[in-house]
Amino acid sequence: MKIKTSAPLRGAITVPGDKSISHRAVMFGALAKGTTRITGFLMGEDCLSTIDCFRKMGVAIEVADDAVTVHGVGLHGLRQPEGELYTGNSGTTTRLLCGILAGQAFSCTVSGDASIQKRPMGRVITPLRQMGAHITGTQDNFCPLTLGGGSLHGITYSLPVASAQLKSAVLLAGLYADSPTTVIEPAPSRDHTERMLRDLGVTVETNGNVITLTPPTELLARDVAVPADISSAAFFLVAGAIVPGSALTIRNVGINPTRTGILDALREMGADIEETNVRGDAEPVCDLIVRHSQLHGITIGGDIIPRLIDELPVLAVAAAFAQGETVICDAQELKVKESNRIAAMVSELTKAGADVEETEDGMIIRGGRPLHGAQFATYKDHRIAMSMAVCALACAGESEILDPEVVAISYPDFFDTLTHLGG
Repeated sequence: MKIKTSAPLRGAITVPGDKSISHRAVMFGALAKGTTRITGFLMGEDCLSTIDCFRKMGVAIEVADDAVTVHGVGLHGLRQPEGELYTGNSGTTTRLLCGILAGQAFSCTVSGDASIQKRPMGRVITPLRQMGAHITGTQDNFCPLTLGGGSLHGITYSLPVASAQLKSAVLLAGLYADSPTTVIEPAPSRDHTERMLRDLGVTVETNGNVITLTPPTELLARDVAVPADISSAAFFLVAGAIVPGSALTIRNVGINPTRTGILDALREMGADIEETNVRGDAEPVCDLIVRHSQLHGITIGGDIIPRLIDELPVLAVAAAFAQGETVICDAQELKVKESNRIAAMVSELTKAGADVEETEDGMIIRGGRPLHGAQFATYKDHRIAMSMAVCALACAGESEILDPEVVAISYPDFFDTLTHLGG
């Protein structure tokens, strides 16, 4: 995929539906009593992996355009799959499935692609075993994982890292426990699981960083309108901020407070971002307007990291075009995503002429140098691919994105959207 220096980006776009909410809508719909209609569903490969897994467990799921209908089988209605549950490249599918499968009366095996088989699962195995689940895995830490039926009991568990996937796995297992389950977070992570379970009638109490779930007798199906994913919007927020003359509107973006670290960080850097038409209840949404602006370096670390962990690669791009030094720290989790995103972004930004230094828990970016086009690797990582495409828009000359098809994980039409905007 060849990308040249962009003319101003102008227009209004709608990015795909929120990946986190799309995953959970299918999972919770499958476990609910009744029919769940999901609109705005993300038809990316990760979310389609979730649908495939639940179909293999006997859940009827219909797909049409961006709408999905899930015919729930109830908390105890899943059936043992005939073969392995394959989760593709999806860490969310893999880890949340573990929580659900821990409470089933049957055993099965979960695995994914080569990337998933390198991602740490011990952090999920540990609390689920404490609850009474039977789990084995490669080196007790990697997929394939085999989960056997067990009687679960509620626990109080302090998460070693702020991770919505880990938190959700424990809470989902808590649906099948014989007593309440409490999770204590070191810092707030995205709370879609808690919000959506409450909407389905489950008692979930949050007191600061302490979340307690009381096991329900059933879940009651509710339709779900999935907002546009702020993680996908982030690429166009940065593009609009760094490409001179740009003015973009991104419609119907979810602005759940546990996900808006990207807005806080970009505004602190000097980005001109306006929220309009704010609406919604369980999951607030708005239209975002971003205009080109002069950015400056900041320090990004601490409690904000879980609120923008997926957006850090494209924030590194913004930092490369900002004046002064940006320090990203406390972001060790980037090393165990679809790729080592710290090493990947340092390598690729350096190819464009940026002054970037890798650190143990992040990177230091000394911005303001003129950047030039290059041939960028994607590491089979959708967010690296889209981040470097945004970088290419503001680089001098032509760039090439290798293996661009990896964007299908979360944003199949990403490059079409760029073309539409004149990128």
